[in-house]
Amino acid sequence: MAKEINGEFTQRLTDWYRKNRRSLPWREDHEPYHVWVSEIMLQQTRVEAVRDYYLRFMRELPDIRALAEADEQTLLKLWEGLGYYNRVRNMHRAAVQIVEEKDGRFPQSYEEILALPGIGEYTAGAIASICFDQGSPAVDGNVLRVFSRLYEDRTDIKSAAAKKRIRAYLQSLYPESGCGDFTQALIELGALLCVPKGIPKCSLCPAAEFCRARENGTVQEFPVKVKKKERKKISKTVLILSCEGKTAVRQREKDGLLAGMYEFPNIDAQLTAEQALALAEQWGCEPRDLRRQLSCTHVFSHVEWEMTGYFIACGAAGGGFRWADDREMKEEIPLPSAFLYFI
Repeated sequence: MAKEINGEFTQRLTDWYRKNRRSLPWREDHEPYHVWVSEIMLQQTRVEAVRDYYLRFMRELPDIRALAEADEQTLLKLWEGLGYYNRVRNMHRAAVQIVEEKDGRFPQSYEEILALPGIGEYTAGAIASICFDQGSPAVDGNVLRVFSRLYEDRTDIKSAAAKKRIRAYLQSLYPESGCGDFTQALIELGALLCVPKGIPKCSLCPAAEFCRARENGTVQEFPVKVKKKERKKISKTVLILSCEGKTAVRQREKDGLLAGMYEFPNIDAQLTAEQALALAEQWGCEPRDLRRQLSCTHVFSHVEWEMTGYFIACGAAGGGFRWADDREMKEEIPLPSAFLYFI
């Protein structure tokens, strides 16, 4: 019979983490700003993808005051490709609030951290435990998966009920000190051993003796997920227009999907090459040569863009677009990953 999850579980998991944790740049200290930025970046993004973003962000904006003073285009460019751009906007709002109300000192209590713009229960728990050694659970997808298997919990893993119950399980397991290591141990366990895809590495798991799913051979049945509604699909035609070494871009609206980002001119329709050339002509860009065509699908949480891109050399910089050179495209123009494919 699986062991009861108690203080022994906490100690064993923490010891395992201290010996096996990955070396990551945001783990070099317990500075709240570093942990905050990394946790926001890591939401729904792989660790390998975040590392370079994090290092670049820290070079450009090394502290809370620098973040508070940054302009939106700088922030969006630093975030380019990470997606969910409201995250960095909320970070900026929170930084301004911290500077104005706390003289740039990050708040220390879970409740104060949770009250900052863009910070939810998980991020507040992570910062409070890692930076301030508080027993505040940080329940992310890794932790939900681990505990659904430990307890053979068949509640929909995405439900508020599952998260609430697992937060309650965890609350009693935090040690008197070393809370941050326990928080990170749970996350690390889910990332390295109790993995979401493929076969979990139960033979290496420090929590194996406590796991009901391992004992009963039901590991692959967890976590339980209710099937989502199918995403809406939208056909898009994207025109990558070039003229004398410059490329046409335009800024999206200030609200809605990808608000304030730049994009290549596009319409919600599937056009043939001839129709795309005619549209460029209609925009006053004097299309001269259709150089190539590319197709891709970009998936958002609730919608899929089925995109066809036409690369067109033009004789005039028309259309009322911003025509940006290579340096501007690289350093100044924040393009969402949906459009980065075309460059």
